Amino acid sequence: MTALAAVATYLPRRRVPVEELGEQLGLSAMDVKIFKRYHGLAEIRRDDGSLLDLLLAAATRLDALRGQEHRVRYVVYARAIPVGAPYPANPLHELCAKLGLDRAVAFTVTQQACASGLQAIDAAGRLLAGDPDPDALALVVAGEKTFTAESRLLPETSVFGEGSAACLVAATGPRDRLLSYASSMHGEFDGEHADVAAVFQRQYPNSLAEAVAAAVERAGIGLDDVALILPHNVNLISWQKVCRRLGVPTARVVLDNIARYGHVFCADAFINYETARDRLRPGDRYVVAAAGAGRGATFSAMVFEH
Repeated sequence: MTALAAVATYLPRRRVPVEELGEQLGLSAMDVKIFKRYHGLAEIRRDDGSLLDLLLAAATRLDALRGQEHRVRYVVYARAIPVGAPYPANPLHELCAKLGLDRAVAFTVTQQACASGLQAIDAAGRLLAGDPDPDALALVVAGEKTFTAESRLLPETSVFGEGSAACLVAATGPRDRLLSYASSMHGEFDGEHADVAAVFQRQYPNSLAEAVAAAVERAGIGLDDVALILPHNVNLISWQKVCRRLGVPTARVVLDNIARYGHVFCADAFINYETARDRLRPGDRYVVAAAGAGRGATFSAMVFEH
């Protein structure tokens, strides 16, 4: 049974208020007010280094990796945006070289946009389950640079920040064991943003709530058995709507980081795990949920036992 062996994250020190971000992106004063008051987004973080520096900052904080590099068979990079560096640069392979993981099979998953973080955990678990070495490990990393206007803003919905995460995945383990995974893909949302955005926004709460409910059912538990929900940090109002569909109070959703960090692409799940770790007791079941839009839409959820 797939398990999270260790998680580490990195959030840059430099804070960028939404007002300053609005000036950079040409947003109106009303747009900024809506982001702050309606969506609950106050600031994001920015890092002055390269993409490699960003990923290394999280990976080198992963104490459990030290001395275990020889056990890492797979390195999976979860990205929301398909391209992050110009050819022939390959930050993922550079990361592996820096960490002493040259012999690991390294690849990137981007197909599910901001839900690719959960896709990466699933892929890592499947690879480990089929690996002949029961002690094999996988390293999942996430984090992206906001290097274009498109990577800084999801119009009328969210703002993206910089940060990174690294997660060591094992085929089995005593804690943070993966009980179930549900993922629903919607090709009807593959189109220009202006053409599909309105329908996507209307269907979003129901679709994400259905993914959460499906994962909970597959885990053989009920929503009342879920101690916490770790969201992706798209915005506050979306999660309030999802909670109403599920009949779950927002107090059981870790929403603290939306205002502090904004949407940190696929790293949200791991950042929220770090925040929630002190609130989780041994045996608690918790849900990690995410949605991704791009070449269609994906709504995903996982149930773990701490």
